[in-house]
Amino acid sequence: MEFHQLRYVCAIADTGSFSRAAERCHVAQPSLSQQVSKLEEDLGSRLFDRLGRSVRLTEAGRTFLPYARSILHQMEAARSEVEDKKADVRGSVTVGVIPTIAPYIIPKQVAGFSKKYAEAKLRIVEETTPVLLESLRNHAIDLAILSLPLRHKDLELITLRTEPLFAALPKNHPRAASKSLSLKELRGEPFVLLRDSHCFRDISIAACTRAHLNPKIAFESGQFSSLLGMVAAGIGVSLVPEMAVDRGVACCYVKIGDAQASRTIVAATLRGRSFNRVQQAFLKHLKTEVS
Repeated sequence: MEFHQLRYVCAIADTGSFSRAAERCHVAQPSLSQQVSKLEEDLGSRLFDRLGRSVRLTEAGRTFLPYARSILHQMEAARSEVEDKKADVRGSVTVGVIPTIAPYIIPKQVAGFSKKYAEAKLRIVEETTPVLLESLRNHAIDLAILSLPLRHKDLELITLRTEPLFAALPKNHPRAASKSLSLKELRGEPFVLLRDSHCFRDISIAACTRAHLNPKIAFESGQFSSLLGMVAAGIGVSLVPEMAVDRGVACCYVKIGDAQASRTIVAATLRGRSFNRVQQAFLKHLKTEVS
């Protein structure tokens, strides 16, 4: 006795027709008829009287039908229970993230993931790119949220989002009201930038180099908030990614119109690394929510 045979019997009883039952079950009618005949042979009793175009349950069929429905119902309940267990994500995941991304997306992502997967244990490590890459390789973290470029053949990279760069300008700057500007227009301006240990500094310098601009650096810091404070005070101009634009700080933001003036954020994992269910769930959550 096969489950599909039970489905066919129930469909015939519901529709009163072999042809309509075949349509409901998405199977050819000869195949359905053959399987029902095989079941009847195995049971040693006919389940249906074939009366021309009409079909009627025999006494044996009326006895058999409730059991067939019960078995199918239990099978469906078992499948649903298994699916529920698959959705019940337990375990732990350790995520590394660079400081120029962490404050802007991690609180929201942690809150959303923890609400959806209450049994999961989530640990966040905030560090610079070189430290996080080493942590990936020694399995101290499971995945890292970084920005390109990354030239490491041992990594699998999943793009999460690409965001434009903005010039942060003092409010009295001549280009403060512009909708966009070229980095060439900031030639001769003092710049306030992140320190060498931060990958966004490399992105900023690369953008300036493409614009044939050699920025004069007046101040360096490890946080965007400090840079924006210096811009607001008139110490210089700066570059920030879109997510770091803070309208609460007394400076203006103008989109950089230069080609390639952007930052691409990725989730990095060690190539060939196997993930448990909660690690897979967090990576899927990131791909869905960070855009």
